[in-house]
Amino acid sequence: MSTEEKPAAAPRSLAEALRGRDDVSLAALLRGRPDLVTPVPTDLTQLATRAGTRASVVRALERLDRFTLQTAQALAVAPDPATYGELLTLLAGDDGAGGAADPAVSAALPRALGVLREQALVWGGDDRLRLVRTARELLAPSPQHPSPTGLGPTVREATAGMSPGRIQEIVATAGLPSTHDSVSAVTALTALFSDPVRMSALLDEAPAESVEVLERLVWGPPYGQVTADPAPRLRWLLDRGLLLPTAPGTVVLPREVALRLRAGRAHRTPEPVPPPVEAAATHRPQVVDATAAGQAHTALATVEELLKDWHEGGPAVLRAGGLSVRDLKRTAAALDVTEPVAAFWVELAYAAGLLASDGGGGTSHAVKAVGDDERYAATPAYDEWLERPDAERWAHLATAWLAATRSAGLVGGRDAKDHSLSALGPGLDRSAAPEVRHRVLTLLAALPEGAAPATGSVLDRLRWERPPRGGRGGAVPAEGGARGAVGQPGDGGRGAPAAGEGGDDLRTLLARWALSEAEMLGVTGRGALSSHGRALIGAPAPRRAQEAEPAGPGDKLPVHHRPAAPAPAPLSPPERATAAAAAARLLAPLLPEPLDHVLLQADLTAVAPGPLERPLAETLGVLADVESKGGATVYRFTPGSVRRALDAGRTASDLHAFLAAHSRTPVPQPLAYLIDDVARRHGHLRVGAASAYVRCDDDAMLGEILADKRAATLGLRRLAPTVLAAQAGPTGLLEGLRAMGFAPAAESAEGDVLITRADARRTPPRTPPEPVPDGPPVPDDTLLHAAVRAVRAGDLAATAPRRPAAGDRSGGGEPPRTTAAETLATVQAAVLTGEALWIGYVNAEGAASQRVIAPVRVEGGFVTAYDHTAEEVRTYPLHRITGVAELADERD
Repeated sequence: MSTEEKPAAAPRSLAEALRGRDDVSLAALLRGRPDLVTPVPTDLTQLATRAGTRASVVRALERLDRFTLQTAQALAVAPDPATYGELLTLLAGDDGAGGAADPAVSAALPRALGVLREQALVWGGDDRLRLVRTARELLAPSPQHPSPTGLGPTVREATAGMSPGRIQEIVATAGLPSTHDSVSAVTALTALFSDPVRMSALLDEAPAESVEVLERLVWGPPYGQVTADPAPRLRWLLDRGLLLPTAPGTVVLPREVALRLRAGRAHRTPEPVPPPVEAAATHRPQVVDATAAGQAHTALATVEELLKDWHEGGPAVLRAGGLSVRDLKRTAAALDVTEPVAAFWVELAYAAGLLASDGGGGTSHAVKAVGDDERYAATPAYDEWLERPDAERWAHLATAWLAATRSAGLVGGRDAKDHSLSALGPGLDRSAAPEVRHRVLTLLAALPEGAAPATGSVLDRLRWERPPRGGRGGAVPAEGGARGAVGQPGDGGRGAPAAGEGGDDLRTLLARWALSEAEMLGVTGRGALSSHGRALIGAPAPRRAQEAEPAGPGDKLPVHHRPAAPAPAPLSPPERATAAAAAARLLAPLLPEPLDHVLLQADLTAVAPGPLERPLAETLGVLADVESKGGATVYRFTPGSVRRALDAGRTASDLHAFLAAHSRTPVPQPLAYLIDDVARRHGHLRVGAASAYVRCDDDAMLGEILADKRAATLGLRRLAPTVLAAQAGPTGLLEGLRAMGFAPAAESAEGDVLITRADARRTPPRTPPEPVPDGPPVPDDTLLHAAVRAVRAGDLAATAPRRPAAGDRSGGGEPPRTTAAETLATVQAAVLTGEALWIGYVNAEGAASQRVIAPVRVEGGFVTAYDHTAEEVRTYPLHRITGVAELADERD
């Protein structure tokens, strides 16, 4: 038979299995398990070794969906190696005719097994399926780590410490012939328990009470407690090996017995298909988009109001970092929201790069005192953000929210060291948050347009896609004696707590927060994904409610019994930018147009029937106080607010002109009188620095001030008929006189009126916080291609057969060692014959390596050759080649 006609031998190890893969399959492995590519393995043997390490296997298992994990758990309790048929029986059960009892499992198993093979957790053909050793150790049942299958040890494992005499007694009582050694006795007992006919006959003889005990243990936990003098129903089981002692007072149901009682199933409830995401309500898409746009507008206004509130410098930074509880409460009151919602907006502004700490001083147009505390303030990027269109500003916030690993929902909780978690403080990063948010929105995008999901169905789906780590199973009492259980009851083979039991796991909490935050941010409206929210995650066009589910694997099954399709990965940074631009284009027409007018009322209020243009809103915010917010904002004019506008440099005529230009109603007479009255008194008194002084042309007014008891704390005394000196400083004097009902104006040393404006406090340029990655980042296609080439080339150098050179005593496992003359002669001969060589090489840094080269020419002490390891032509100094050997011909 020729070489081409020889059938491919079954791989003997994971490394050989990887060696048989093509480049696409290797790239898929490195993409699915990015920890394997950092650093790039030198060859496939090292890749296989790294893929079998405990940390890497644990990470890979945690990323499996429920059915794929159930498949791995079934392989962990199956014979090693197992056949595809044995695995199918463990998952689907036996229908009694040699076929699978569950067609949904039969349809889903190829996909699950394909995922395990792609992730290098399973290798071998369908006739010899092997779970990698580390995964088997992690998933196989043991007293310390019970399996979610609820199965116990095998007969061989359970009888490992049992005396040979006792084993022979069990064999005899079970009706088996005695054997000459314990090994053959255990083998015979295992064969009995695995034989459905003989096992059925044995159980037919069992008392009903004994069968009841087996039924209590069959689905796990398999351990039970017995008294020192077991009851007859237990003694019957112990004598025949249907229960085996593992420790004093503890018995276990052997795995073979449990599987036979379960009709061959490893899990009580296999879950080959994900639970469907159900719609709780359906709204018209136009209503959803309009509601989401309204929430988006509110989100922009809230973030802007937050940073405006911190315009002159926000709360101080705690010594440990973050906001204090008192500052968070004050911020929540200013925004008129609850504290958890305020924490979300603060964290969102921080994630978007609009807010940061000033580093202990910040930047301001005013000169700050030395030793200012570190405070939170807006960044320079906030001013740029304000100038952008509303839709783009929203897209910036939404994109930052999607990619952020900081989770505001953790604020108020405790960390592992029982320290309180504060907003903007450390300890809020959860690397799974971006993936959970993206997946939640993707599930919403799969619903018909305008459909709002039932929250429970979304959480169930996410638990199926990434099962939480199950609790520890324990023993249940094997008889109703005085001794109780030493652990919790089993979970029926599901391996995960039911919804609402034992508290939510982290991913469930992240999903709940994602749903509520998406609604607050305007990504969803009335619970349904909006059109701009769909564009934000790059989802395809929505499907209508009457459209059928697309066909896929198992398309002959009902819609909700089809195998799961892989979840789409979160967008890359360039894709996110494109999606954000598309979302902004869809949102822009839905946002309300800013207005250039207000409605003045006779009760000294102004009503803004919608969002105002920025210059109008800023000026009106100085001239009046906000009384109420909502769809329409109500502003109230007071003497203090009018004085604030006058202090900012406006005159009474300026204010009259401003109101007349921007009001759709005539300026009410009371408002005009209020402005004129405050303006007439404004600046009548002048305050300067003496410590401070007051001057006024009306000496009677100064006398009135001196006579007022409320002025006693100011330390006033008359210097001249029109001048009073004060012990208080200018600021205290201004505030004191204003509290007495006067309207003084500050003046400079030259006698000019000082115009006071709110001073904008800005941090130095800050970048948004970097998300904390969930393990190594997924390599891009360029890195994957280079890594696969390097691994292939290194494997070629490591496994290429060679002819032993003269004097080579390495045995073929180490780089060759030859003399300089032998090296030169061998290389020159290879140039003439065109053959490849295997060399040992030491680079300039002293690092030794093995390479396969095809020499092209030798001159000047250098050899130019095509390096198969690097897949390029390189030049090597001959004196750095430690040895050389010819590659062996396959016919040798």
